[in-house]
Amino acid sequence: MDALNIFNWIVVVLGWMAGLVMVAVVVMFVQDVSQKQHAVRRNFPVIGRMRYFLEKQGDYFRQYFFSNEREELPFNRATRNWVYRTAKNIGGTIGFGSTNDLREPGTILFVNAAYPVLEEELQPTPALVIGPDCDKPYAAPEIFNISGMSYGALSAPAIRALSRGAAAAGIWMNTGEGGMAPFHLEGGCDLIFQIGTAKYGVRDADGHLSDARLREVSEHVRAFEIKLAQGAKPGRGGVLPAVKVNKEVARIRGIPVFQTSNSPNRHPEIKNDDDLLDMICRIRDVSGRPVGIKLVLGGDNQIRDLAETILRRGPDCAPDFITLDGGDGGTGAAPQVLADHVGLPLSESLPILVDVLLESGLRERIRVIASGKLVTSAHVAWAMCVGADFAVTARGFMFALGCIQSLQCHSDTCPTGITTHNRHLQKGLVVENKAERVTHYARWMNVEVARLAHSCGLAHPREFMRHHARIVQHAGLSMPLDKLYPYPIRVK
Repeated sequence: MDALNIFNWIVVVLGWMAGLVMVAVVVMFVQDVSQKQHAVRRNFPVIGRMRYFLEKQGDYFRQYFFSNEREELPFNRATRNWVYRTAKNIGGTIGFGSTNDLREPGTILFVNAAYPVLEEELQPTPALVIGPDCDKPYAAPEIFNISGMSYGALSAPAIRALSRGAAAAGIWMNTGEGGMAPFHLEGGCDLIFQIGTAKYGVRDADGHLSDARLREVSEHVRAFEIKLAQGAKPGRGGVLPAVKVNKEVARIRGIPVFQTSNSPNRHPEIKNDDDLLDMICRIRDVSGRPVGIKLVLGGDNQIRDLAETILRRGPDCAPDFITLDGGDGGTGAAPQVLADHVGLPLSESLPILVDVLLESGLRERIRVIASGKLVTSAHVAWAMCVGADFAVTARGFMFALGCIQSLQCHSDTCPTGITTHNRHLQKGLVVENKAERVTHYARWMNVEVARLAHSCGLAHPREFMRHHARIVQHAGLSMPLDKLYPYPIRVK
């Protein structure tokens, strides 16, 4: 083919392309002037579409070009990069100086000891038993663990990577309320089975809690968690959009395929604290496993009433643990009004919970698990100072899997394959590689919490007390936690 023929061929191709573009423009013009929903498109056909395109792209471009290192929500770039580095086993070492503004209200400052613990004096963080009086108590080896994320909300490869990574790190994984999938069992990690309001995985044909299913599931899990509320949507049950309810998800949950999965906004059979304690005792008696609850506090009345009911009936009826989720927690799909305005953040609710348990004498009976934006070692150590026994995170481990905070969890279009059932997008999530990242992140978190403890002169993190941390009130003034939240006097 000579040069002239090549030139003519190129001209023909370009002509066809120009023709197709013109046809597309005409089609869009007709669509825009005839539609009645968008005034901008109707008044400015074709070019008006750029407004909606740019508006949508703004969410993604802000995090890379326009937001400062520490100003973006829900997680800023500095936090995400720290998780990425630890997940890749690079570590959290920086050079020159910190970009963290130590004058910013809410900043956590730890009280370093004049004579920190020598490396040869370090002690391993002791395991802590959950439900010591149960038939099958659980000795949890690590402080930092994986919070509830359901199969369905997350993809099969993501669940498999979390399971394998958790097993290698020696931490537990919460199944979330979507039931127990084969992918949860694949890695052989310790599992905590979450019982949501729809009771997926442990319900009978009529949707009621099934003792037979509880016994079956109990052979594979270490404990059960009754979910009363979730930080991102207190008062709203779990929601899995129809686009994410594929055949496998529908089979595991026992629901229709490609129909939105809406869980009740509370357990129908739990109308008061006595009903709650009845369910706790029932599940514990049937399974022999520790049983806890997950809740969100809007004030202190809820937990005070529960403590009074426990004391009236006896500590044997108490939950073996309480997972406290902050109002700043996350989820795959939630009404914005609930995410923005309902539930206390963990920074306020955790001291309330711990203090009420101390006042009532139930603190030693009930383990406390802190949840809600605890994705860095400093925040986990803060929770330990306040009085938590364990900390869990979901979004932190999503970052470890490679989440880029694209805010598409509910749409089945996650570009990293974490929250989508699209097989093409899932190809980007290589299970073996991401499992290693989960392991690295979990280990680094537990190592760095211990590092903070050693800096404070402690042998291990379980020795943290409130006087070991301070909170900045305004520029130039911080206050110790034990002054902000004085330890209560136990009520006789």
